[in-house]
Amino acid sequence: MPVSPQSRLTLACILLTILLDMLGYGIILPVLPNLIEELTGGSVAHAAVIGGYLVFSYSLMQFLFGPALGNLSDRFGRRPVILISLVGLTLDYLIMGFAPVVAFLFLGRVLSGISGAAVATATAYIADISPPEKRAQRFGLIGAAFGLGFIIGPVLGGLLGELGPRVPFYTAAALAFANFLFGLFVLPESLAKENRRKFSFRRANPFGALWVLSRNPVVLWLLFALGLFTLASQAFPTVWNFFTIELLNFSSGQIGLALGAFGIGFAVSQAFLIGPVIKRIGEWATVLVGMLMAAIAMIGTAFIHTPVGLYGFLLVGSLAGLAGPAINSLMSRQVADNAQGELQGAINATNSLTAIIGPLFATQLFNAFTQAPTGSAGYFPGAPFLGSGILVILGAGVFMFTARRFDLMHRPSVAQRTHPHDLGQPGQQATPPHIGEDEPRGGPSFPA
Repeated sequence: MPVSPQSRLTLACILLTILLDMLGYGIILPVLPNLIEELTGGSVAHAAVIGGYLVFSYSLMQFLFGPALGNLSDRFGRRPVILISLVGLTLDYLIMGFAPVVAFLFLGRVLSGISGAAVATATAYIADISPPEKRAQRFGLIGAAFGLGFIIGPVLGGLLGELGPRVPFYTAAALAFANFLFGLFVLPESLAKENRRKFSFRRANPFGALWVLSRNPVVLWLLFALGLFTLASQAFPTVWNFFTIELLNFSSGQIGLALGAFGIGFAVSQAFLIGPVIKRIGEWATVLVGMLMAAIAMIGTAFIHTPVGLYGFLLVGSLAGLAGPAINSLMSRQVADNAQGELQGAINATNSLTAIIGPLFATQLFNAFTQAPTGSAGYFPGAPFLGSGILVILGAGVFMFTARRFDLMHRPSVAQRTHPHDLGQPGQQATPPHIGEDEPRGGPSFPA
């Protein structure tokens, strides 16, 4: 039976699912460079390039299959999609831990990318059980669960990595399977049957999902701004561990501790700051604050030379987490309840598209600027972070243009509008098409 929107137990259950998912991911970060080096016998720079292609393969599968899983969750409910995702993650970690050659790492990432929609579907789950005015704060709790996973996971992974680079992968597989069992026996369904809609193959591919959203200019522009922001953010998970090894000679344990420190700041900002900040300055201003903190942290990290500087900019960067939940909440207000899965699928596809481009860009930059002798003019390991900071500034510009054009400072949600299908003119409190309602024969139920 569908859960009550007011159920705190349900909220705690889905947040625990996300926490365990992120914990498994965080565990493998400190040891992935060592495992790649072990399998290839190459340098850190070469391992970084392989790591970039691993992220590319995962993200390509996410881009191709993410919208389909989001649409499936709108048709059959969130719970089965989350469970399928967790089974895929379990197999992924087992295959990577066993890997005798690099090809097995790619096999695991491809499998995980095809089935991996846990976070996107969980975000739709949160939207199901939250009133519009509470979504930003609850999306922030997702970020807090991420942060907590980054506190525990990398630290634990760094310590386990001292026993061997494969041990954390087997531990991550055990956590993913435990997460599956938790969801199977504890997690209830959040989407009521009367709120579900028919599955559409036309809308269940990344281009079809984006085509549907293209009829809603507010969401499309916000998605573009979010895409630039997430594209910039790819430098952190892709090259940060290689960057610290190259520049500061960090061990797996030190990498884990540094990521844990970042996780503490990230969890605190999203669990305790985002609600009061949004209440005080609004969602649109919160997005800009988060993007500003991200730009400062990334550009600053590019030029650090000491662990003290690294930790300082990690602290600033943890406040960048304010942007994601706020912009996600702004978009969720513009679509109907039975399209939240589709929206999150499109967001997931956008994130995956950036994760296809970003890691290749970041790792190739890192490789190019670490080939020169240390101390020479061409040696600049921080190049990926400088490029990312510039991208964040561009994303902030796009977001500010969108906020002004569509008056996001005063815009009501779809649920608050009297005529959700009416399109206003730019600069007014325009109402975009009401995405998500069942389509009558002849096409979507929104104007061109």
